[in-house]
Amino acid sequence: MDLNKKNIIKTLEKITFSGEADNIVSSGVLQNVQVFGDQVDIGLLVSNPALQARKRLEVDIMKIIHSDIYEKAKIKITCEVQKKVKNPDSDNSDNSESSDVNISSEAKKILGVDSIIAISSAKGGVGKSTLTVNLAASLAKKGCKVGILDADIYGPSVPTMMDVEGYVPKAVKINDVSKIEPAESYGVKIMSIGFFTKLDQAVVWRGPMASKALNQMIFDTNWGDLDFLFLDLPPGTGDIHLSLVQALPINGAIIVSTPQNVALADARRGIKMFQQDSISVPILGLIENMAYFQAEESDEKNYIFGEAGVKYLSKDLNIEFLGEVPIYKSLREASDFGRPASLQESTDVSKVFDNISKSVVEQLLKRNKDLPPTKVVEITNLVGCSAIKK
Repeated sequence: MDLNKKNIIKTLEKITFSGEADNIVSSGVLQNVQVFGDQVDIGLLVSNPALQARKRLEVDIMKIIHSDIYEKAKIKITCEVQKKVKNPDSDNSDNSESSDVNISSEAKKILGVDSIIAISSAKGGVGKSTLTVNLAASLAKKGCKVGILDADIYGPSVPTMMDVEGYVPKAVKINDVSKIEPAESYGVKIMSIGFFTKLDQAVVWRGPMASKALNQMIFDTNWGDLDFLFLDLPPGTGDIHLSLVQALPINGAIIVSTPQNVALADARRGIKMFQQDSISVPILGLIENMAYFQAEESDEKNYIFGEAGVKYLSKDLNIEFLGEVPIYKSLREASDFGRPASLQESTDVSKVFDNISKSVVEQLLKRNKDLPPTKVVEITNLVGCSAIKK
């Protein structure tokens, strides 16, 4: 039997949980199934808080998947206990019975954040962070409310590029709930694991620990109202990526690649990850970074890494091409200095990011319009964002 979502769900219909008459699928205990290669992530929501009962359920799930589907499957199970709160519509008097409503794990959304965009590529060193900070700064310059979550747990570079190295996050009370105050630079709110480690300190964490830290940064940060939250993803297609698509309703992903074949092969893998049935994050488009080098006072373009590789890939896969970013010395200098090059006035590099940011917004609006209403995350409260008025 193939290791896929459909077969796993069908197999898990054979299991019941303590206190439930129906199986874990029909009773709603099984909340989520994600399959990536031989890795299976399963999310459970149970009403019985007993640790022994939950552990027995997890063992039963692993045994039946290994015996009935694939014995070498790597299974990760997350089990949440169903919480109950009083229904606000019920009578609050002492003599009345209060009815209960369930809080589902699917309700995890970042309050006030309209659209979440992942910046990704399965290959390192292609310029994801550079593109992220410059797109964010470009949109902020247009009046949009923008945030960046530096999800590159093992190599956070956004603090350097946004000139907030050394920022020490402070706790703030929001509606009696303790939150982490993000850094803010050039009109962009920023949260990064780099704020919690020393500059020369290596983050040596296993996947579950990294995922837990990432979830804390996502949901414990005081993001406020944002039009766009950019996720600067690490290289690869691993734990961090799976944790994000499980934790957040990501509107779309942008794939960044350089034009050479080695990078394009990894970009294809990154695209396929988002397009899997179990993940289904729309690809907003592709961006070609380091497209060519052009010396000053010269019309000749030098295609150091190959010519138009990402353009050809976008045509091949029928994905929107959002634009190309040449090799600019000023772009590298601006990143090292901590001021995004897209903030420069009337320069070639600022015009490039201005055009790409407009294309990103156009594709995001198109994506939201075309998807079924139950899945659309509408863009609201963008009166001051001139990028949306085009």
